[in-house]
Amino acid sequence: MDAMKSLQIVLLVGGASPEREVSKESSKSILESLVKLGHTVHLVDPSYGLQQPVNAEDFFKPGEQFPVSHENYVAAFTLDVFKNADLVFIGLHGKWGEDGTVQSLLELLGKPFTGSSVLASSLAMDKSMAKIIMRNNGVKIPDGFLIHSEKVNLAEISRTINNTFGFPCVIKPNDQGSTCGLSICKQESELDAAITLCLEFTDAVLVEEFIPGRELTVGILDKMVLPPLEIRPKHGLYDYECKYTDGMSDYLVPAPVTYDVDSQLRDQTIRAHVALGCSVYSRTDFRLTTDDRIYCLEVNTLPGMTSHSLIPKMAKSAGISFDELVEQIVKLSLQHE
Repeated sequence: MDAMKSLQIVLLVGGASPEREVSKESSKSILESLVKLGHTVHLVDPSYGLQQPVNAEDFFKPGEQFPVSHENYVAAFTLDVFKNADLVFIGLHGKWGEDGTVQSLLELLGKPFTGSSVLASSLAMDKSMAKIIMRNNGVKIPDGFLIHSEKVNLAEISRTINNTFGFPCVIKPNDQGSTCGLSICKQESELDAAITLCLEFTDAVLVEEFIPGRELTVGILDKMVLPPLEIRPKHGLYDYECKYTDGMSDYLVPAPVTYDVDSQLRDQTIRAHVALGCSVYSRTDFRLTTDDRIYCLEVNTLPGMTSHSLIPKMAKSAGISFDELVEQIVKLSLQHE
């Protein structure tokens, strides 16, 4: 890897989504790597607006949750630290970080940023819209339908489920990540509680066919498809606890799959990445049935970068260290501007 000159990098930390704590963990790992690589890093948490912490360690204190504030987010991007920034590294996850919001603000500022464009970020976060686009581009996805908070009719929802894919089914927010608000309903009586939980995170609920099988994910770094990874969660469902707690999941990379399945996973990953217009890096999640049918669940445009995260594990399997991964993301993001 060719050495880069030292850059002035703003690292966006925290944010106001339910994934705030995950973002802090990702950003902490990214910060350590960027400093090790010789870059000068300035931390900004949009949730604080103009009143940013003075000490770096204060950005990573656990337990603080901020309500979404339009005023704070807009004000944060007027901070002087952005003026001389060569690049903004987005360490945010979820809504108001991964959905095109901060990407729009940075584009208006004329500042290069890591990851996908405004449009690709927005499309990928809108799971229902992403499914339509991916299906039209040859990506196999589970069946499903969208309901809105003002149109929740349990009898009608249950009837639609029974007339299409049946129970069990998946209830999840249309615009969140890290399985926040996700439930698997085994029977009709569980629908009300699942939708109520989901509406705590969103006003748009995605009802989706449950695909039994193995949990797989595939990353892309520029034009390189990384080795597929299999996740074996202790709960059976790769939920928030299994994602971010040591010992709650086993990871196999490269995933123990046939050559044909490996080829299909890579093909479907490329199709999904290209269809949504993603760039620099992304991670696509799949289910693999017992008869080797592949279903794409979603595309993540800002995959986690914690010690538990999947992109770093896949990159390592491909011979790319964490520091090399971070540096490649920096280089590729500058090239895409």
